[in-house]
Amino acid sequence: MIDRKAAPVELDVKEVASDGTFSGYASVFGVLDSYKEIVQPGAFTKSLQRYPAHKVKLLWQHDRTEPCGVWLSFEEDAHGLKATGRILLETTRGREVHALMKAGAVDGLSIGFRTIRDSMDRAKGARLLHEVELREVSIVSFPANEEATVTTVKHTNNQFSQLVAAINAARTTIAKD
Repeated sequence: MIDRKAAPVELDVKEVASDGTFSGYASVFGVLDSYKEIVQPGAFTKSLQRYPAHKVKLLWQHDRTEPCGVWLSFEEDAHGLKATGRILLETTRGREVHALMKAGAVDGLSIGFRTIRDSMDRAKGARLLHEVELREVSIVSFPANEEATVTTVKHTNNQFSQLVAAINAARTTIAKD
């Protein structure tokens, strides 16, 4: 059973293709999230060995009754958990999710997992996640990590790309202040 849902993760989508494929980061290591948790490097290693990508569910808003695609691959690197998925355009929900992602209306991911091994960092007041069992990664409207945003979307017009760039620049400026 998943002991948490809506775990904040950073989504850095590089593109949403016309066939529904997209890629980015489903989790970024070392980031203190709004739940006061920090995913540690290697946290997904054993889970990825036990559960290949196609066994991890791709859901809409963490709703078990709303699968909207399939995961094609996950890979841990120094930055986090790199993910590639495909929205199923043959379904009504898939077409809706795809349209929302391409328009930039939905731009977050959130992991559903079961904690295997964790510890407390009392100085940071954070739970460190050393090992988790990844069960699902959802496309969500409001990720708990406010930095979980789409940075570039394929097949959009130049005005939209400029708007996304301006919003990301503003976020960076606000975060520094």
